[in-house]
Amino acid sequence: MIGLPDGAPDTPFLAVDIDVMERNLTRTATSAAERGLALRPHAKTHKVLEIGRRQLELGAVGLTVATVGEAEVFAMGGFDDLFLAYPVWATPSRSARLRAVAERATLTLGVDSVEGIEELAGGLSGSGVRLMIEIDSGHHRSGVQPNDAGALAAAAERAGLALAGVFTFPGQGYALDGRAKAAREEAEAIERAAASIERLGIDVVVRSGGSTPTLADADSSVLTEIRPGVYVFNDAQQTELGSCTFADVALTARATVVSRSGPNAIIDAGSKVLGADQPGWVTGGGRLPDYPDARIVALSEHHATVRFPSEAPPPPRGTVVRVAPNHVCSAVNLADELIVVQNETVIDSWTVAARGANN
Repeated sequence: MIGLPDGAPDTPFLAVDIDVMERNLTRTATSAAERGLALRPHAKTHKVLEIGRRQLELGAVGLTVATVGEAEVFAMGGFDDLFLAYPVWATPSRSARLRAVAERATLTLGVDSVEGIEELAGGLSGSGVRLMIEIDSGHHRSGVQPNDAGALAAAAERAGLALAGVFTFPGQGYALDGRAKAAREEAEAIERAAASIERLGIDVVVRSGGSTPTLADADSSVLTEIRPGVYVFNDAQQTELGSCTFADVALTARATVVSRSGPNAIIDAGSKVLGADQPGWVTGGGRLPDYPDARIVALSEHHATVRFPSEAPPPPRGTVVRVAPNHVCSAVNLADELIVVQNETVIDSWTVAARGANN
């Protein structure tokens, strides 16, 4: 039974099985190369410099980040090609920060409005930043409709800002039985957006998409680049979506059973360790890989209530269990460090360098 690794701190903490993580990284890098796709992993999942460097060693062309703060951390860490996949609104202070990042790295910024482009031009003219137009491919969050991409490309040209291409996030793939459909919608939207821009005589070099659940179905005849993030660790959501198995989950919280009541065990990892994400289609507040029939039925800040089936009573008090968070990105953002484990022995710890870099 997996429990507390040799040399581990007190529970709760987040542990990374380095051998599982390495398999995940290598498998995705190899698949991208075989399909002719550039791999630009999303660093918001791990926020760790050491992991980003390993992704580059395996062939990634650069990293994707979610915020200016993350871009600053990774630029200071020596990463020289960063894509901020977010519709940036360039206030004066944010423009100054982006200019500083652009002095250290090739910086590409997401946009989804003419107004946003004009604001960027006012603060970042001459900085060398490039733009990527975000397309709504069905997730209905940010992004323009595909046929409107040409208007933004024309605005970028008027503003004197270089256009690198178009991108989308097929977030609707985070649904049971929705992955293949989301990948088709992604490809269709990118194709239409590129056509809208190319009718103006403007080249669309980069056509970027991809998410961990849609990765296997990403259309390499349309996309030139993929930006998965969660694949590095995987999580409970991915197991329930069917995009991985528990054997592919590299990051788990280690937690101790501190109380028992009937079919329930209370463990010392709550929402402040696991995160609180719980979409309606998941079966609980996280999963226990070593107890696949158990379910987290309640999350408090420092407790999780785990219900075990009647034929398998809860483990004794003092038992250390592994818990796969529902959404690993949220869990990592709550941790100061990740404990690196190999063969159930602690071999290292990694600082979550971009923890809290949310602005």
